[in-house]
Amino acid sequence: MSIKIYTKTGDKGTTSLIGGTKVSKAHIRIEAYGTIDELNSWIGFVNDQLTAKESKETLKEIQDRLLTIGSALACDPDKETKLKIPDLNEPDITLLEKEIDKMNEKLPPLKSFILPGGHMAVSSTHIARCVCRRAERLCVSLQQNNLFIDPLVIKYLNRLSDYLFELARFTGFQLKVEDMPWKPRV
Repeated sequence: MSIKIYTKTGDKGTTSLIGGTKVSKAHIRIEAYGTIDELNSWIGFVNDQLTAKESKETLKEIQDRLLTIGSALACDPDKETKLKIPDLNEPDITLLEKEIDKMNEKLPPLKSFILPGGHMAVSSTHIARCVCRRAERLCVSLQQNNLFIDPLVIKYLNRLSDYLFELARFTGFQLKVEDMPWKPRV
């Protein structure tokens, strides 16, 4: 017997956190993990456009960490759950930093603000970076509203947006697409 994908339990604008607590679908915790899910989808889209094996492997690792973050955000922090949710760890952040440093060694120095664009893969990576920044802002808002969030999640998302910026530049570099410097009107 197959399980139906629809439950009809959210038809009135509420959903349940892992642990059973019902909350509005507009609750900031739902916004946060929904944005993490959106980011994960964008990263999958970026990965589908890349050819560099190392970048593709790193993006798969990132997608796994985003599922970890989304799962943690979906839990009611005031209740014990029977589910075993994996943890985010400091080495996850170190991985991003090492990957940023490796790409940065090969890139020309950044001398101005740059405009997203030049190639679909570059633009898509910049969109993922922007969604990552939104997810980070939502998680900071959780923290500022005294709603539990592991501080490591905020640190990870901050570093991930840096990684995605560098990946956009690196992808352009590999594709021989130059950065498009911003030339402000004066």
